[in-house]
Amino acid sequence: MGALKLVAVSAGLSRPSSTRLLADRLAEATVRGLAAADREVEVEIVELRELAVDIAHHLVTGFPSPALGASLDRVTGADGLIVVTPVFAASYSGLFKSFFDLVEPDALAGTPVLLAATGGTARHSLVLEHALRPLFTYLHALPLPTAVYAATDDWGAGADTYGGGLPTRIERAGAEFGRLVGAVRGEERSRTGASGPDEPAEAKVVPFEELLGRPA
Repeated sequence: MGALKLVAVSAGLSRPSSTRLLADRLAEATVRGLAAADREVEVEIVELRELAVDIAHHLVTGFPSPALGASLDRVTGADGLIVVTPVFAASYSGLFKSFFDLVEPDALAGTPVLLAATGGTARHSLVLEHALRPLFTYLHALPLPTAVYAATDDWGAGADTYGGGLPTRIERAGAEFGRLVGAVRGEERSRTGASGPDEPAEAKVVPFEELLGRPA
């Protein structure tokens, strides 16, 4: 069985970036979870900051640069996707949304996604549910029920004193995401089988009468 491909998308704008740091920590936690299940993982990071000009050009011309095209291919070809955005005006950043606006319809269908965001205060944490989750549900991806929000204070010393701080939440989300990725991709491979890919979806349609247990 080949290595699973994990891609983390960071929409952080600064360097250093807490958004990129959270993406790295979540990827590391997911790798640890998959390693415990004896699964090999390849991790790639897509930094949207480096693609900002290319994204703008694509939006107005309809043609991606080689770097942007390669990043889109990595994202749509991932076995699991970690997405992290800073909070701007109570939602995801414009750079983050612009990138995912360029993803082809249904290209992320069935792809497990771990949602995460960073912001100045904890009051923005609901961005995960009112902005990110609807976006990836619309894209027919599989967002993990557990999402991670990191406020500025979460990175401080002693933030995990009571075992419920950011490090604990990252580990829990990574472990859960690793199980989801492994289960989804394992199921896909079992359906495909060793002899070749699945037959076309049209050949697998079950007549409605059969679903009801009646003679066709």
